[in-house]
Amino acid sequence: MRDEQKTEVLMDVAEGVATITLNAPQRRNALTPEMADAMIAAFDRADADETVGAVVILGAGGHFCSGAELGEAARMLANPLDPVVYDGTSRIYEAFVRAGHLKAPVIAAVRGAVVGAGMNLMLAADLRIVSRTARILSGFLRLGVHPGGGHMMLLAATTNPQAACAMALCSEEIDGDRAQAIGLAWAAVDDALVQDHAMALARKAALDPSLARATIRTLRATAAEHHARWPQALQAERATQLWSMKRAGERRTNTNQPLRPPVSSVRILKGNT
Repeated sequence: MRDEQKTEVLMDVAEGVATITLNAPQRRNALTPEMADAMIAAFDRADADETVGAVVILGAGGHFCSGAELGEAARMLANPLDPVVYDGTSRIYEAFVRAGHLKAPVIAAVRGAVVGAGMNLMLAADLRIVSRTARILSGFLRLGVHPGGGHMMLLAATTNPQAACAMALCSEEIDGDRAQAIGLAWAAVDDALVQDHAMALARKAALDPSLARATIRTLRATAAEHHARWPQALQAERATQLWSMKRAGERRTNTNQPLRPPVSSVRILKGNT
């Protein structure tokens, strides 16, 4: 892995908490397969360190994750069945699943843009602390693409059928206060306080790492049974997503349209949070 790719995911361990930072602020932490690989490597290190009793995932530069990097997304639409493209998408999806199956409880500290695939990463966490001014948008259908990565299952299991329908089907954008109101987040706080709030909760869980790991394992097996269905949901979405990507790519080729972010995320990606 090249040095610049290594620095796109940072990891620090202190007081029993592993802080994993997406560090590509120049693109609002949009995901590439290489970045996903680096995330998985960090998750593996966190699991191997038995002093880690909680994991906090956050994004550098004031944004959590703005989805798939546009160049990667364009390649997906151009030829989603190309073996290299298919493998790259699979690696990104693997990072979500790996985050959701960390041995320690996972807290997402969410600020700024949370778009498309970035929502999957956020939803993979056990607990979410969000900025009141966060901009949370599914946005897949605005690109003419069916959600993937277990998006529908994660969203429905985390919120409620009405919220899942509005966000996934109608691309309704929500802020942090709305996220808390529908159960998508534990707390919505001022932007400057998000990381501190998440870290304070993580330190409480990490006081006894072995107990924290055992407890979250039990919670996931009971209250969060969707974890067991995640691989099946991912595969169920994958077939329809491939069909939709091929169709969307053909439409763009026929009309000579470049790939653009969803309408609402254009404002997000310009930094107007």
